Amino acid sequence: MKMYLISDNIDTYTGMRLAGVEGAVVHEKQELKAEIDKVLADKEIGILLLTEKFGRDFPDVVNNVKLNCKVPLVVEIPDRHGTGRRSDFITAYVNEAIGIKL
Repeated sequence: MKMYLISDNIDTYTGMRLAGVEGAVVHEKQELKAEIDKVLADKEIGILLLTEKFGRDFPDVVNNVKLNCKVPLVVEIPDRHGTGRRSDFITAYVNEAIGIKL
């Protein structure tokens, strides 16, 4: 199984290429959809890495793949600017999940 990166910036793409992960840099919704269709057609790709910006900007496209496709596993990764999540993301997630404030 291979990994494939779809990034919104060249720096993340370059870093992943150095690690041996192929991918593409896209900016528009249509480009993202076309690249995801390409990934879904390649049965060797088992993990699809997406920069978090796509999850924020185009949640309908990303969630469609996450909810309707068993393969590839979709993983959202932070880009070079860091994560878009709050610093207390894990604590807030646990609080919301079990209803107990930690």
